[in-house]
Amino acid sequence: MLTDIEIARATKPQPIATVADRIGIPAEALLPYGRTIAKIETKFIESLAKRPDAKKGKLILVTAINPTPAGEGKTTTTVGLADALRHIGKKSAVAMREPSLGPCFGVKGGAAGGGYSQVIPMEQINLHFTGDFHAITSANNLLAALIDNHIYHGNKLNIDPRRVTWARAVDMNDRSLRDVVIGLGGVANGYVRQTKFDITVASEIMAVFCLATDLADLQVRLKKMIIGLDRDRKPVTAEQLQAVGAMTVLLQDALMPNLVQTLEGTPAFIHGGPFANIAHGCNSVIATNLALDLADYVVTEAGFGADLGAEKFFDIKCRQAGLEPSAAVIVATVRALKMHGGVAKKDLGAENLEALKKGMANLGRHIENVKKFGVPPIVAINAFTSDTDAEFALIQQVCKAEFGAEAVLCKHWAEGGKGAIELAEKVVSLSEGGTSHYKPLYATDLPIADKMRLVAKEIYRAADIAIEAKAKTAIKNIEEMGYGNLPICVAKTQYSFSADPTALGAPTGHTVPIVDARLSAGAGFVVLTCGDIMTLPGLPAEPSAHKIGLDADGQIVGLF
Repeated sequence: MLTDIEIARATKPQPIATVADRIGIPAEALLPYGRTIAKIETKFIESLAKRPDAKKGKLILVTAINPTPAGEGKTTTTVGLADALRHIGKKSAVAMREPSLGPCFGVKGGAAGGGYSQVIPMEQINLHFTGDFHAITSANNLLAALIDNHIYHGNKLNIDPRRVTWARAVDMNDRSLRDVVIGLGGVANGYVRQTKFDITVASEIMAVFCLATDLADLQVRLKKMIIGLDRDRKPVTAEQLQAVGAMTVLLQDALMPNLVQTLEGTPAFIHGGPFANIAHGCNSVIATNLALDLADYVVTEAGFGADLGAEKFFDIKCRQAGLEPSAAVIVATVRALKMHGGVAKKDLGAENLEALKKGMANLGRHIENVKKFGVPPIVAINAFTSDTDAEFALIQQVCKAEFGAEAVLCKHWAEGGKGAIELAEKVVSLSEGGTSHYKPLYATDLPIADKMRLVAKEIYRAADIAIEAKAKTAIKNIEEMGYGNLPICVAKTQYSFSADPTALGAPTGHTVPIVDARLSAGAGFVVLTCGDIMTLPGLPAEPSAHKIGLDADGQIVGLF
């Protein structure tokens, strides 16, 4: 069996100009990064909004059950569905996030899909790509440097070094940088203070980058970012530090969306990359809108399970950007559902209908949750070779009889787009049926605690929330500063509906602990941290980095 990277290399990519022409992008609008990657120039994007006959395509969200070590295949399904839509004559495009180097060298691997449903060139996409993450990291750390430099050179803004909240960033898993002390070594090295690093995907600049509608909006959002408090407990912004111009220069080229292709030549816009467990988990609004301007069907994804990525997609991204999704695909696998039903990973190859039925409670809850946003869902069963016909039949039967949703067997990993044609046909039927009436879960004018309580009860099926003292103080301060009317962005384990990563399936009646709150004024949301969740992951005992290298021919090996 070929590996993902071997499959990708066996496919001859089409020239990027050919892929661009397929979706109506002229060659002069491309800023090429080699033969198979290009950025789309800003002037072309702006021109699309001025078309007299402008109309938007239909937006399809791909989400999933809570992830397990058994694998679900959300990105693979996103790619396979977009290819399948082309097989049935639809003009389709993909809109996805860029991978972070942290998981690539850690344990999760890359995020370019798998099997015969991949985006290429997968090595470049999974590594440095077009440098967007480096630009975001640089802008983040420039602001951090300007903060400490301002304090060192007289501190005219009267910034309280104890209340600087802006962290430095690194696009790598590195637990040693979670809490650090800077300024050691004497007066010439600045003031000693405690700070931290976040992984780049958790930076507010990543969120601002992904939620901005254009360059002007980006600058407005950068100006609003709060870096800490002064000694009178008043917020200090990036604008007051005169940092916005330089940060914009660093981000200007990165803000142009990236165009690549699937193995079958379907246009794929890959841009931005926040994680859904610690950030809002969606690709950039600019890339999504560009794809919607050009394609009849745009397939996008939101990170991790629907309790995180999809909730934030609906409550943050769609609300801010005015997006109207037509349908949602919930990805599940027999293996993952059996794991939610209590089966150990080593035993997942054996048929177990009882455990499968039990684990389907997790899927059922995600179906119910998606419906709460007024968006019709369909289930994609991502097939594995160890699955049995009886297991497939059980999922389809239970989904229809108990959850009120259709489940479609998909073989896109092994067969590419043709393995997801039935899913594509069902998605088109669902989208054309006019049954989508998108609405956010909550009104933003509710108090922060009430918004969190609604999400906890409606989405997680918790009995209540418990706001710890630190979070209570932070929420009070945020509301007193006038930011209580923003959406919330929950930072929580991706493995469970609860804050306990070991509570698989569909737990109910639990209490969700709120341990901290952080204002992201530029991004336009309040981050609420639930339980023990890190904004800078660590590497595992056996990181993927140990297996990555170059072979005798200079080709990358070990990347997946």
